[in-house]
Amino acid sequence: MPKNSASDTVVPRSLTTPRPATPLPRGLWLLGPALVAGVAYLDPGNVASNMTAGASYGYLLVWVVVVGNVMAWLIQYLSAKLGIVTGQSLPEVLGERIRNPWARRAYWLQAELVAMATDIAEVIGGAVALYLLFDIPLLLGGAITGAVSIGLLLVQARRGARPFEFAIIGLLIIIAVGFTAGVFIGPPDPASVVGGLVPRFADTGSVLLAASILGATIMPHAIYAHSALTRDRFGGSIHTTDAGRVRTLLTATRWDVSVAMLIAGSVNLAILLLAAANLAGVEGTDSLEGAHAALAAGLGPVVATLFAVGLLASGLASTAVGAYAGGEILHGLLKVRIPMLARRLVTLIPALLILGLGVDPTFALVLSQVVLSFGIPFALLPLVALTAQRRTLGAFTNRILTTVAGVIASVLLIALNATLLWLVATGG
Repeated sequence: MPKNSASDTVVPRSLTTPRPATPLPRGLWLLGPALVAGVAYLDPGNVASNMTAGASYGYLLVWVVVVGNVMAWLIQYLSAKLGIVTGQSLPEVLGERIRNPWARRAYWLQAELVAMATDIAEVIGGAVALYLLFDIPLLLGGAITGAVSIGLLLVQARRGARPFEFAIIGLLIIIAVGFTAGVFIGPPDPASVVGGLVPRFADTGSVLLAASILGATIMPHAIYAHSALTRDRFGGSIHTTDAGRVRTLLTATRWDVSVAMLIAGSVNLAILLLAAANLAGVEGTDSLEGAHAALAAGLGPVVATLFAVGLLASGLASTAVGAYAGGEILHGLLKVRIPMLARRLVTLIPALLILGLGVDPTFALVLSQVVLSFGIPFALLPLVALTAQRRTLGAFTNRILTTVAGVIASVLLIALNATLLWLVATGG
């Protein structure tokens, strides 16, 4: 990469290599990448964590969902900014910065394992939804979920970023309707909701669930994916010395992330409130199947069906985005491209094995969140560090307050995920 002779600082290619400028789209046409990445915040792991939190502790952990969403906004914006300013994804930047080949392979391995753990949760969620809706066996349901994700990835590969965004956003709308409908039929108590905004815990179990909610919310693959999504969408427009164009895209990205996090946060909160208002104290709601049955008994079959449809859309959309992130991790870090179909089939194997062996789906979902906890520091810390470096972002480097906020969010998330791992290991 070229160096600045005055400061000997490496400046991003996007700010030093003039290329023909293409007209920027306007208004709503600048939105989209964050909505796709935001699907990761509405995957079946989130559904399981929020449903369990509401059913087990009522409104106690409302504040955790809100805090997690605020931190997610900052993290996703930093990821998107990295992709816009550098024209590279986070894995690509790290692939260039990590010079030792063994260190780079080790980093890729942990990132790949985390992406596969994410895929397990998402495929299982889709399989459970198909079982609830159509009584399809879990193994077959997992295969169908994987096949649909391949179709969505083909759209991205052959038609480009925008059609892929439209497909995922369509599923996002279905997710939002499916998971929020029950709140209007069985509304929560407003005073209790306000009370739930006060940070506190009841016992060790509530700490475990809080860590699970945050672990299911801030996902490493969403960080990797968002930088790649903005690169794919705006890469042809931003390789220019016109800093004004980059600022326009960053402004639009803040709106994009705000809309995406508002939707994701509202839906996650609705799931917890639905459970708190209607499932608190009900036996068997510690699993997706049990929650579905309890909703059918308490609020009627329509609400239960909408919940299952939302779960299906969640599994389909999030597994496609997860597979996209996995491909980017491989290419960015190891400069290797494997045919999409072959790679997708390989990453489906663990989820299908779990379903075929009859492992409890909810237990597998919880276990996948534990694996995700290992990957949080490896994605968060480099992201905050890179976006704070002038050699990476040039004039668009983070302000001091942004970096401080990123460090605080990283420390809190890493501490809570470490707590989750410790509680699971000790049986607490």
